[in-house]
Amino acid sequence: MHNENYRQRVVDRRLEALLKVFGGVLIAGPKWCGKSWTASNQAKSEVYIDMQENKRRAQLMPEATLDGPQPRLIDEWQDAPVLWDAARRRIDMEHRPGMYIFTGSAAPDIPDVDKPSHSGTGRFAKMRMRTLSLYEQNASNGKASLTALFDRKPFQPCASEMDFTKALNLICEGGWPASFWIPKDSASMIAAEYLNMVIEEDISKADGVKRDTALVRLLTRSLARNSATTVKSTSLKADVSQRDKTDISEQTIRGYIEALKKIYVIEEQEAWTPSLRSRSRVRSTPKRHFTDPSLAAAALGATPGILAGDLKTAGFLFETLCYRDLCVYADALEGKVYHYRDKDDLEADIIIQLPDGRWGAIEVKLGTFEFDEAASNLLRLKKKLSDETAPPSFMAIVTASGGMAWQREDGVLVIPIDCLSP
Repeated sequence: MHNENYRQRVVDRRLEALLKVFGGVLIAGPKWCGKSWTASNQAKSEVYIDMQENKRRAQLMPEATLDGPQPRLIDEWQDAPVLWDAARRRIDMEHRPGMYIFTGSAAPDIPDVDKPSHSGTGRFAKMRMRTLSLYEQNASNGKASLTALFDRKPFQPCASEMDFTKALNLICEGGWPASFWIPKDSASMIAAEYLNMVIEEDISKADGVKRDTALVRLLTRSLARNSATTVKSTSLKADVSQRDKTDISEQTIRGYIEALKKIYVIEEQEAWTPSLRSRSRVRSTPKRHFTDPSLAAAALGATPGILAGDLKTAGFLFETLCYRDLCVYADALEGKVYHYRDKDDLEADIIIQLPDGRWGAIEVKLGTFEFDEAASNLLRLKKKLSDETAPPSFMAIVTASGGMAWQREDGVLVIPIDCLSP
Protein backbone atom coordinates (compact mmCIF):
# COMPACT_ATOMS: atom_id res chain seq x y z
CA MET A 1 0.00 0.00 0.00
CA HIS A 2 1.45 3.38 -1.02
CA ASN A 3 1.25 6.02 1.68
CA GLU A 4 2.54 9.16 -0.02
CA ASN A 5 -0.93 10.68 0.41
CA TYR A 6 -1.37 9.47 3.98
CA ARG A 7 -3.27 11.86 6.25
CA GLN A 8 -2.11 11.95 9.86
CA ARG A 9 -4.41 10.39 12.44
CA VAL A 10 -4.61 11.05 16.17
CA VAL A 11 -3.83 7.36 16.87
CA ASP A 12 -0.48 7.49 15.03
CA ARG A 13 1.51 8.46 18.12
CA ARG A 14 -0.25 5.87 20.22
CA LEU A 15 0.54 3.13 17.72
CA GLU A 16 4.18 4.22 17.55
CA ALA A 17 4.44 4.15 21.34
CA LEU A 18 2.85 0.72 21.67
CA LEU A 19 5.14 -0.79 19.05
CA LYS A 20 8.10 0.23 21.20
CA VAL A 21 6.77 -1.80 24.14
CA PHE A 22 4.67 -4.72 22.89
CA GLY A 23 5.52 -7.52 20.50
CA GLY A 24 2.29 -6.92 18.62
CA VAL A 25 -0.46 -4.33 18.39
CA LEU A 26 -4.05 -5.17 17.48
CA ILE A 27 -5.92 -2.29 15.80
CA ALA A 28 -9.65 -2.92 16.01
CA GLY A 29 -12.48 -0.89 14.57
CA PRO A 30 -15.12 -0.62 11.86
CA LYS A 31 -14.44 -1.27 8.20
CA TRP A 32 -13.46 1.71 6.06
CA CYS A 33 -12.19 3.76 9.03
CA GLY A 34 -8.55 3.71 7.85
CA LYS A 35 -7.02 0.91 9.94
CA SER A 36 -5.04 -0.55 7.05
CA TRP A 37 -3.65 2.84 5.98
CA THR A 38 -2.61 3.73 9.51
CA ALA A 39 -0.99 0.34 10.12
CA SER A 40 0.73 0.33 6.72
CA ASN A 41 2.18 3.76 7.43
CA GLN A 42 4.29 2.24 10.23
CA ALA A 43 4.71 -1.30 8.86
CA LYS A 44 7.69 -2.52 6.85
CA SER A 45 5.84 -5.40 5.19
CA GLU A 46 2.21 -6.45 4.89
CA VAL A 47 -0.17 -9.24 3.97
CA TYR A 48 -3.92 -8.90 3.36
CA ILE A 49 -5.81 -11.91 4.67
CA ASP A 50 -9.14 -10.94 3.08
CA MET A 51 -7.61 -11.98 -0.27
CA GLN A 52 -8.56 -15.62 -0.88
CA GLU A 53 -5.07 -16.75 -1.85
CA ASN A 54 -3.54 -15.18 1.25
CA LYS A 55 -6.31 -16.59 3.43
CA ARG A 56 -5.71 -20.16 2.21
CA ARG A 57 -1.97 -19.77 2.65
CA ALA A 58 -2.39 -18.40 6.16
CA GLN A 59 -4.59 -21.32 7.19
CA LEU A 60 -2.14 -23.88 5.79
CA MET A 61 1.14 -22.12 6.64
CA PRO A 62 0.59 -19.58 9.41
CA GLU A 63 4.28 -19.40 10.29
CA ALA A 64 5.28 -18.60 6.70
CA THR A 65 2.57 -15.92 6.53
CA LEU A 66 4.21 -14.15 9.46
CA ASP A 67 7.59 -14.00 7.70
CA GLY A 68 8.69 -10.61 6.44
CA PRO A 69 10.34 -7.37 7.54
CA GLN A 70 8.92 -6.09 10.83
CA PRO A 71 6.69 -4.54 11.93
CA ARG A 72 4.64 -6.82 9.66
CA LEU A 73 1.04 -5.86 9.01
CA ILE A 74 -1.46 -8.74 9.11
CA ASP A 75 -4.63 -7.12 7.76
CA GLU A 76 -8.11 -8.56 8.54
CA TRP A 77 -6.45 -11.31 10.54
CA GLN A 78 -9.78 -12.60 11.89
CA ASP A 79 -10.29 -14.35 8.53
CA ALA A 80 -7.48 -16.71 9.59
CA PRO A 81 -7.60 -16.85 13.43
CA VAL A 82 -4.78 -19.42 13.52
CA LEU A 83 -2.40 -16.50 12.95
CA TRP A 84 -3.08 -15.16 16.43
CA ASP A 85 -1.51 -18.05 18.32
CA ALA A 86 1.29 -18.35 15.78
CA ALA A 87 2.23 -14.68 16.29
CA ARG A 88 1.90 -14.94 20.04
CA ARG A 89 4.27 -17.92 20.12
CA ARG A 90 6.83 -16.04 18.06
CA ILE A 91 6.64 -13.02 20.33
CA ASP A 92 7.13 -15.28 23.37
CA MET A 93 10.15 -16.92 21.74
CA GLU A 94 11.86 -13.81 20.43
CA HIS A 95 10.97 -11.28 23.16
CA ARG A 96 11.12 -8.26 20.86
CA PRO A 97 8.78 -5.29 20.57
CA GLY A 98 7.30 -4.10 17.30
CA MET A 99 7.01 -7.43 15.50
CA TYR A 100 3.41 -7.38 14.25
CA ILE A 101 0.47 -5.10 13.62
CA PHE A 102 -2.83 -6.98 13.35
CA THR A 103 -5.92 -5.17 12.09
CA GLY A 104 -9.48 -6.43 12.29
CA SER A 105 -13.03 -5.24 11.65
CA ALA A 106 -14.65 -8.04 13.63
CA ALA A 107 -14.02 -9.07 17.21
CA PRO A 108 -13.43 -12.81 17.64
CA ASP A 109 -12.82 -14.06 21.15
CA ILE A 110 -9.17 -13.43 21.94
CA PRO A 111 -7.46 -14.57 25.14
CA ASP A 112 -5.28 -12.15 27.14
CA VAL A 113 -5.11 -9.52 24.39
CA ASP A 114 -4.24 -6.77 26.84
CA LYS A 115 -2.13 -8.81 29.26
CA PRO A 116 1.62 -9.35 29.28
CA SER A 117 2.92 -12.91 29.11
CA HIS A 118 4.12 -14.78 32.19
CA SER A 119 7.73 -13.72 31.46
CA GLY A 120 6.80 -10.05 31.71
CA THR A 121 7.56 -9.39 28.04
CA GLY A 122 4.62 -7.74 26.26
CA ARG A 123 2.61 -9.72 23.73
CA PHE A 124 -0.25 -7.77 22.19
CA ALA A 125 -1.68 -4.40 23.07
CA LYS A 126 -5.12 -3.48 21.77
CA MET A 127 -5.86 -0.11 20.18
CA ARG A 128 -9.33 1.04 19.16
CA MET A 129 -9.70 3.05 15.97
CA ARG A 130 -12.71 5.04 14.87
CA THR A 131 -13.79 7.04 11.87
CA LEU A 132 -12.24 10.47 11.36
CA SER A 133 -12.87 13.08 14.02
CA LEU A 134 -13.55 16.63 12.88
CA TYR A 135 -9.97 17.55 13.81
CA GLU A 136 -8.68 14.82 11.46
CA GLN A 137 -11.06 16.01 8.74
CA ASN A 138 -9.62 19.54 9.01
CA ALA A 139 -13.09 20.61 10.12
CA SER A 140 -11.87 21.68 13.59
CA ASN A 141 -9.29 24.38 14.28
CA GLY A 142 -8.18 22.41 17.37
CA LYS A 143 -7.62 25.49 19.54
CA ALA A 144 -9.47 24.01 22.54
CA SER A 145 -7.16 21.15 23.43
CA LEU A 146 -8.43 18.39 25.72
CA THR A 147 -4.91 18.15 27.12
CA ALA A 148 -4.95 21.84 28.05
CA LEU A 149 -8.39 21.50 29.64
CA PHE A 150 -7.19 18.69 31.90
CA ASP A 151 -4.03 20.64 32.73
CA ARG A 152 -6.26 23.56 33.81
CA LYS A 153 -4.46 26.02 31.60
CA PRO A 154 -6.13 29.43 31.26
CA PHE A 155 -8.86 29.11 28.65
CA GLN A 156 -8.26 31.18 25.56
CA PRO A 157 -11.38 32.25 23.64
CA CYS A 158 -11.28 31.33 19.97
CA ALA A 159 -13.45 31.73 16.90
CA SER A 160 -15.67 28.99 15.49
CA GLU A 161 -17.08 28.45 12.03
CA MET A 162 -19.70 25.95 13.17
CA ASP A 163 -23.40 26.51 12.73
CA PHE A 164 -26.53 24.36 12.84
CA THR A 165 -26.61 23.65 9.11
CA LYS A 166 -22.93 22.71 8.97
CA ALA A 167 -23.37 20.38 11.95
CA LEU A 168 -26.23 18.54 10.22
CA ASN A 169 -24.12 18.12 7.09
CA LEU A 170 -21.23 16.71 9.13
CA ILE A 171 -23.57 14.24 10.83
CA CYS A 172 -24.83 12.88 7.50
CA GLU A 173 -21.43 12.85 5.79
CA GLY A 174 -19.66 11.05 8.63
CA GLY A 175 -15.95 10.58 9.16
CA TRP A 176 -15.13 8.12 6.36
CA PRO A 177 -11.63 8.55 4.88
CA ALA A 178 -13.03 7.78 1.41
CA SER A 179 -14.92 11.08 1.53
CA PHE A 180 -11.65 12.91 0.79
CA TRP A 181 -11.58 11.69 -2.81
CA ILE A 182 -15.26 11.81 -3.79
CA PRO A 183 -17.59 14.77 -4.39
CA LYS A 184 -18.68 16.36 -1.11
CA ASP A 185 -22.38 16.00 -1.90
CA SER A 186 -21.93 12.24 -2.36
CA ALA A 187 -20.32 11.52 1.03
CA SER A 188 -23.56 10.35 2.66
CA MET A 189 -23.72 7.49 0.12
CA ILE A 190 -20.78 5.86 1.91
CA ALA A 191 -22.78 5.33 5.10
CA ALA A 192 -25.83 4.11 3.17
CA GLU A 193 -23.78 1.49 1.31
CA TYR A 194 -21.93 0.54 4.50
CA LEU A 195 -25.21 -0.07 6.30
CA ASN A 196 -26.56 -2.17 3.42
CA MET A 197 -23.46 -4.38 3.60
CA VAL A 198 -23.91 -4.76 7.35
CA ILE A 199 -27.55 -5.74 6.97
CA GLU A 200 -27.15 -8.09 4.03
CA GLU A 201 -23.79 -9.71 4.79
CA ASP A 202 -21.58 -8.58 7.66
CA ILE A 203 -23.89 -9.18 10.61
CA SER A 204 -24.30 -12.85 9.66
CA LYS A 205 -20.53 -13.20 9.23
CA ALA A 206 -19.91 -11.81 12.72
CA ASP A 207 -20.45 -15.17 14.41
CA GLY A 208 -21.66 -17.45 11.61
CA VAL A 209 -25.34 -17.10 12.56
CA LYS A 210 -27.67 -16.37 9.63
CA ARG A 211 -29.88 -13.40 10.46
CA ASP A 212 -33.09 -12.01 9.01
CA THR A 213 -32.19 -8.94 6.92
CA ALA A 214 -35.62 -7.38 7.36
CA LEU A 215 -35.30 -7.68 11.14
CA VAL A 216 -31.77 -6.24 11.07
CA ARG A 217 -33.03 -3.26 9.07
CA LEU A 218 -35.84 -2.63 11.56
CA LEU A 219 -33.50 -2.98 14.51
CA THR A 220 -30.90 -0.58 13.10
CA ARG A 221 -33.68 1.94 12.48
CA SER A 222 -34.91 1.55 16.04
CA LEU A 223 -31.36 1.89 17.39
CA ALA A 224 -30.92 5.04 15.30
CA ARG A 225 -34.12 6.55 16.70
CA ASN A 226 -32.70 5.85 20.17
CA SER A 227 -29.12 6.90 19.46
CA ALA A 228 -27.25 8.32 22.48
CA THR A 229 -29.88 7.04 24.94
CA THR A 230 -30.02 4.29 27.54
CA VAL A 231 -32.79 2.45 25.68
CA LYS A 232 -33.22 -1.12 26.91
CA SER A 233 -33.65 -4.30 24.90
CA THR A 234 -37.27 -4.56 26.04
CA SER A 235 -38.07 -1.20 24.41
CA LEU A 236 -36.25 -2.13 21.22
CA LYS A 237 -38.14 -5.44 21.15
CA ALA A 238 -41.48 -3.66 21.48
CA ASP A 239 -40.57 -1.18 18.76
CA VAL A 240 -39.38 -3.83 16.30
CA SER A 241 -42.26 -6.22 17.06
CA GLN A 242 -44.81 -3.48 16.48
CA ARG A 243 -43.41 -2.77 13.03
CA ASP A 244 -42.71 -6.39 12.08
CA LYS A 245 -46.13 -7.56 13.36
CA THR A 246 -44.45 -10.61 14.88
CA ASP A 247 -43.42 -11.49 18.42
CA ILE A 248 -39.62 -11.33 18.58
CA SER A 249 -37.91 -12.47 21.73
CA GLU A 250 -35.77 -10.14 23.80
CA GLN A 251 -33.00 -12.74 23.58
CA THR A 252 -33.06 -12.43 19.79
CA ILE A 253 -32.78 -8.65 20.02
CA ARG A 254 -29.83 -8.95 22.39
CA GLY A 255 -28.16 -11.43 20.04
CA TYR A 256 -28.50 -9.07 17.09
CA ILE A 257 -27.11 -6.16 19.14
CA GLU A 258 -24.12 -8.24 20.24
CA ALA A 259 -23.43 -9.10 16.60
CA LEU A 260 -23.54 -5.40 15.67
CA LYS A 261 -21.12 -4.64 18.48
CA LYS A 262 -18.84 -7.45 17.30
CA ILE A 263 -18.41 -5.81 13.90
CA TYR A 264 -18.03 -2.33 15.45
CA VAL A 265 -21.28 -0.89 14.11
CA ILE A 266 -22.70 -0.24 17.59
CA GLU A 267 -20.76 0.65 20.71
CA GLU A 268 -21.76 1.27 24.29
CA GLN A 269 -20.92 4.31 26.40
CA GLU A 270 -20.64 2.90 29.90
CA ALA A 271 -21.98 4.62 33.00
CA TRP A 272 -19.46 6.37 35.26
CA THR A 273 -19.13 5.73 38.99
CA PRO A 274 -17.26 8.59 40.71
CA SER A 275 -15.40 6.32 43.13
CA LEU A 276 -15.39 2.79 44.45
CA ARG A 277 -16.95 4.01 47.69
CA SER A 278 -19.44 6.30 46.04
CA ARG A 279 -22.64 6.87 48.02
CA SER A 280 -24.46 8.00 44.89
CA ARG A 281 -26.74 5.35 43.48
CA VAL A 282 -25.63 5.44 39.87
CA ARG A 283 -27.72 3.96 37.09
CA SER A 284 -25.51 1.55 35.20
CA THR A 285 -27.34 1.21 31.87
CA PRO A 286 -25.01 2.16 29.00
CA LYS A 287 -25.88 4.51 26.18
CA ARG A 288 -25.73 3.06 22.70
CA HIS A 289 -24.20 4.84 19.73
CA PHE A 290 -23.53 3.97 16.12
CA THR A 291 -19.79 4.02 15.55
CA ASP A 292 -20.32 6.97 13.21
CA PRO A 293 -23.29 9.37 13.25
CA SER A 294 -23.78 8.98 9.50
CA LEU A 295 -24.78 5.34 10.04
CA ALA A 296 -27.62 6.44 12.31
CA ALA A 297 -28.69 9.02 9.73
CA ALA A 298 -28.55 6.37 6.99
CA ALA A 299 -30.63 3.94 9.06
CA LEU A 300 -33.31 6.62 9.40
CA GLY A 301 -33.04 7.75 5.79
CA ALA A 302 -32.32 11.20 7.19
CA THR A 303 -30.83 14.07 5.22
CA PRO A 304 -29.70 17.41 6.68
CA GLY A 305 -33.04 18.85 5.58
CA ILE A 306 -35.02 16.14 7.35
CA LEU A 307 -32.96 16.52 10.54
CA ALA A 308 -33.53 20.28 10.46
CA GLY A 309 -37.22 19.54 10.92
CA ASP A 310 -36.65 17.10 13.79
CA LEU A 311 -34.54 18.84 16.42
CA LYS A 312 -34.84 16.03 18.95
CA THR A 313 -33.36 13.43 16.61
CA ALA A 314 -30.78 15.94 15.36
CA GLY A 315 -29.72 16.54 18.96
CA PHE A 316 -29.19 12.83 19.65
CA LEU A 317 -27.19 12.34 16.43
CA PHE A 318 -25.09 15.41 17.21
CA GLU A 319 -24.33 13.87 20.60
CA THR A 320 -23.13 10.72 18.81
CA LEU A 321 -20.83 12.87 16.65
CA CYS A 322 -19.44 14.53 19.80
CA TYR A 323 -19.04 11.15 21.49
CA ARG A 324 -17.01 9.86 18.53
CA ASP A 325 -14.73 12.88 18.48
CA LEU A 326 -14.20 12.93 22.24
CA CYS A 327 -13.41 9.20 22.23
CA VAL A 328 -10.71 9.84 19.61
CA TYR A 329 -9.25 12.71 21.66
CA ALA A 330 -9.53 10.90 25.00
CA ASP A 331 -7.82 7.79 23.58
CA ALA A 332 -4.79 9.96 22.84
CA LEU A 333 -4.62 10.70 26.59
CA GLU A 334 -5.39 7.06 27.51
CA GLY A 335 -8.69 8.31 28.91
CA LYS A 336 -12.15 6.75 28.90
CA VAL A 337 -15.48 8.29 27.94
CA TYR A 338 -18.54 7.61 30.10
CA HIS A 339 -21.93 9.10 30.87
CA TYR A 340 -23.43 9.81 34.29
CA ARG A 341 -26.93 9.41 35.62
CA ASP A 342 -28.00 8.77 39.22
CA LYS A 343 -31.20 7.86 41.00
CA ASP A 344 -32.22 11.53 41.17
CA ASP A 345 -31.90 11.77 37.37
CA LEU A 346 -28.95 14.12 37.68
CA GLU A 347 -26.92 13.40 34.57
CA ALA A 348 -24.07 14.46 32.33
CA ASP A 349 -23.91 13.49 28.69
CA ILE A 350 -20.18 12.82 28.77
CA ILE A 351 -17.63 12.21 31.51
CA ILE A 352 -13.99 11.84 30.47
CA GLN A 353 -11.70 10.25 33.04
CA LEU A 354 -7.93 9.88 32.76
CA PRO A 355 -5.88 7.06 34.32
CA ASP A 356 -4.67 9.36 37.12
CA GLY A 357 -8.27 10.04 38.22
CA ARG A 358 -8.73 13.51 36.71
CA TRP A 359 -12.11 13.97 35.11
CA GLY A 360 -14.13 16.45 33.14
CA ALA A 361 -17.88 16.79 32.64
CA ILE A 362 -19.58 17.74 29.39
CA GLU A 363 -23.12 18.51 28.30
CA VAL A 364 -23.84 18.36 24.56
CA LYS A 365 -26.28 20.97 23.28
CA LEU A 366 -27.24 22.04 19.78
CA GLY A 367 -28.32 25.59 20.55
CA THR A 368 -27.67 28.51 22.86
CA PHE A 369 -31.17 28.40 24.34
CA GLU A 370 -30.08 25.28 26.28
CA PHE A 371 -26.85 26.67 27.73
CA ASP A 372 -28.15 28.01 31.07
CA GLU A 373 -29.87 24.75 31.96
CA ALA A 374 -26.83 22.73 30.90
CA ALA A 375 -24.46 24.89 32.97
CA SER A 376 -26.74 24.64 35.99
CA ASN A 377 -26.78 20.87 35.63
CA LEU A 378 -22.97 20.66 35.52
CA LEU A 379 -22.64 22.87 38.61
CA ARG A 380 -25.12 20.68 40.49
CA LEU A 381 -23.09 17.62 39.57
CA LYS A 382 -19.87 19.23 40.80
CA LYS A 383 -21.49 20.17 44.11
CA LYS A 384 -23.13 16.79 44.63
CA LEU A 385 -19.89 14.89 44.09
CA SER A 386 -17.69 17.31 46.07
CA ASP A 387 -17.33 14.97 49.05
CA GLU A 388 -16.77 11.83 46.94
CA THR A 389 -14.13 12.83 44.42
CA ALA A 390 -11.75 15.60 43.43
CA PRO A 391 -13.42 18.48 41.59
CA PRO A 392 -13.58 18.20 37.80
CA SER A 393 -10.66 19.56 35.79
CA PHE A 394 -13.22 21.33 33.63
CA MET A 395 -16.94 21.59 32.93
CA ALA A 396 -18.01 22.36 29.40
CA ILE A 397 -20.94 22.66 27.05
CA VAL A 398 -20.00 21.28 23.63
CA THR A 399 -22.23 22.77 20.99
CA ALA A 400 -23.03 23.24 17.31
CA SER A 401 -23.69 26.93 17.82
CA GLY A 402 -20.80 28.86 16.35
CA GLY A 403 -19.32 32.20 17.09
CA MET A 404 -16.82 31.71 19.88
CA ALA A 405 -15.42 29.26 22.38
CA TRP A 406 -15.55 31.12 25.69
CA GLN A 407 -15.85 30.83 29.46
CA ARG A 408 -19.04 31.81 31.26
CA GLU A 409 -19.01 33.78 34.53
CA ASP A 410 -19.93 30.59 36.40
CA GLY A 411 -16.76 28.91 35.10
CA VAL A 412 -18.48 26.59 32.61
CA LEU A 413 -16.83 26.57 29.20
CA VAL A 414 -18.77 26.84 25.95
CA ILE A 415 -16.89 25.06 23.17
CA PRO A 416 -18.16 24.58 19.62
CA ILE A 417 -17.28 21.09 18.42
CA ASP A 418 -15.10 22.55 15.64
CA CYS A 419 -12.66 23.99 18.21
CA LEU A 420 -11.79 20.72 19.97
CA SER A 421 -8.65 18.62 19.59
CA PRO A 422 -6.59 16.14 21.65
